[in-house]
Amino acid sequence: MRRLILLLLLALIAGPPAHAAGIVDLAGRTVRVPDRVERIVLGEGRFLAALGILDRSDPAGAVVGMMGDFPLLDPAGYARWTERFPGIADIPPVGKVSADSFSAERAIALAPDLAIFGLAGHGPGPAARELIDQLEAAGVTVAFVDFFHDPIVNTPRSITVLGALLGREAEAAAFVAAYGHELERVRDRVARATRRPVVFLENRVGLQEDCCATVGAGVIGRLIEEAGGRNLGSAVVPGIAGMMNPEYLLTHRPDVYVGTAIGNRAGMEGAPGRIVLGPGVDAGLARATLLRALDRTAIADLEAVRAGRAHAVWHHFFHSPFNIVAVQAMARWFQPELCADLDPEATLRDFYARFQPVPVDGTYWIDAR
Repeated sequence: MRRLILLLLLALIAGPPAHAAGIVDLAGRTVRVPDRVERIVLGEGRFLAALGILDRSDPAGAVVGMMGDFPLLDPAGYARWTERFPGIADIPPVGKVSADSFSAERAIALAPDLAIFGLAGHGPGPAARELIDQLEAAGVTVAFVDFFHDPIVNTPRSITVLGALLGREAEAAAFVAAYGHELERVRDRVARATRRPVVFLENRVGLQEDCCATVGAGVIGRLIEEAGGRNLGSAVVPGIAGMMNPEYLLTHRPDVYVGTAIGNRAGMEGAPGRIVLGPGVDAGLARATLLRALDRTAIADLEAVRAGRAHAVWHHFFHSPFNIVAVQAMARWFQPELCADLDPEATLRDFYARFQPVPVDGTYWIDAR
């Protein structure tokens, strides 16, 4: 009996076992760390890249269900993953590309230990209270990450949270250190800027015919500021994204144009107005689609476009832990003298070599000239 009492006292002093402890996710919720994570549901298919940072040998091995955004929105990237891990193609879908398409019943039937959702994007968010309650009532740990809403702050935090949940703390720490190093390289140079150019970012070029889709102060706007520019849309777009009047755009005369590319080689015929970047895309095709996109009413009349200060960047960076690569590319456009020694191509290849199980190829940003 004395021995039993002593053991109980020692347990109280030591506190609960590590696996029973909670961690705070990106929605500010304290979530339970499962004893073991053997079955995972992904609230966005593109979260596979985050899992790849933590486990390069078999990142999808525990994934039993995921949303359908990856093959639909980034088919070339999805093809790279399924070539390396053919089993990904057999993972059951739990939804399509919108939060309201997520099926709680389908997800629960897969008996996951963990569901990984994003603060914003194509899957369920923190406001989906009923869904979260259903999953947690079924014994599923629900954790939120974020590579989109506040990417610079939340990308390292998200990888740290996932590392703690999956028992991959060392792998998470290695990525966070590399991310922080590359971010500081930008910040050190941008801090010396005496002027920040005004940047017009046209969001998801070719998705709609009307001009001019852009972004507000958060999300991509935050990355523009980090890269040494001033986002024109911050003053006129109240939310994450919205429309800018062409007259406003022309009268406020941005110094730099940036379009985000959602096109891919396979979908060119069905969506000819999109800028094509990403896996398998050569620079010639990328530049040709950018030039075509620039030759449109309002856009072609911009002084930035006529002067050749026009560029495009792969849109999927803004849903990815590798958003720092886009920041470095934009920093070279916005602060060319200060940031000429940055090499986003080398950063991209280094990050993929160290933190991804799939190869990187193609063109992910392009200049008009």
